[in-house]
Amino acid sequence: MAMIELKGITRIYQLEEVTVKAIRGLDLSVEEGEFVAVMGPSGSGKSTLMNILGCLDKPSDGTYFLDGIETSKSNADEFAHIRNIKIGFVFQGFNLLARTSAVENVELPMFYNRKNRSREKDQKERAIKVLKEVGLGDRLYHVPSQLSGGQQQRVAIARAMVNDPAFILADEPTGNLDTEMSLEIMALFQSLNDKGKTIIMVTHEPELAVYTKRIITMRDGAMVSDKIVAERKSAAEDLAQWKKDNAQLSEPLSKPALTELEAG
Repeated sequence: MAMIELKGITRIYQLEEVTVKAIRGLDLSVEEGEFVAVMGPSGSGKSTLMNILGCLDKPSDGTYFLDGIETSKSNADEFAHIRNIKIGFVFQGFNLLARTSAVENVELPMFYNRKNRSREKDQKERAIKVLKEVGLGDRLYHVPSQLSGGQQQRVAIARAMVNDPAFILADEPTGNLDTEMSLEIMALFQSLNDKGKTIIMVTHEPELAVYTKRIITMRDGAMVSDKIVAERKSAAEDLAQWKKDNAQLSEPLSKPALTELEAG
């Protein structure tokens, strides 16, 4: 069985006298090690799908197996436990505790992992290890206000990874970032995926989807397209090129050029 297996998923909302069919009989399989982008216009059902994949909502009908667990039959406590040990969340807004260091933010999910509660020292060591893996070994004790947007998102990714979840679920992870930081985050996701981590990313940006391995498109509650990315781009290479191009643009003018400007 695939790591993620959705069969006949339907989600219906009853808003007073209006019935909204947010998802209509969706089937989806995601294997371990995939990097999937979920795209679609507003109202397409991609956010509802994300909520179901993240065990934040239950389908009205159908089955959802996550790493062998039939999640749609779980109660609220079981749902919370599945979220904590099986899913690493990365959000657009980072969702870090403002007065808490990077290490302490990353430690948080381990406090709620009731089946693997380790000693405080072990938790801290694990948090530091994961922060170093995302390139923040020199920012361990900085609070969010002392970090750039890209660094804050790296802390959020480390927090998502700390319990070694079955997969990472990223909701518009670069939505609050500029081009350089967006490429940094996509390069990090590609690096994690290359090491075997399964990632599902919800995005409305086609230029980011090309860094994944597979693109699913939603429309009117149904999956209308499921394509393999034939020519996957390298975010690390694009980041290096972006830095090179922008370094040339920001270089100071030479003395002759300055003399010409002053003379003019």
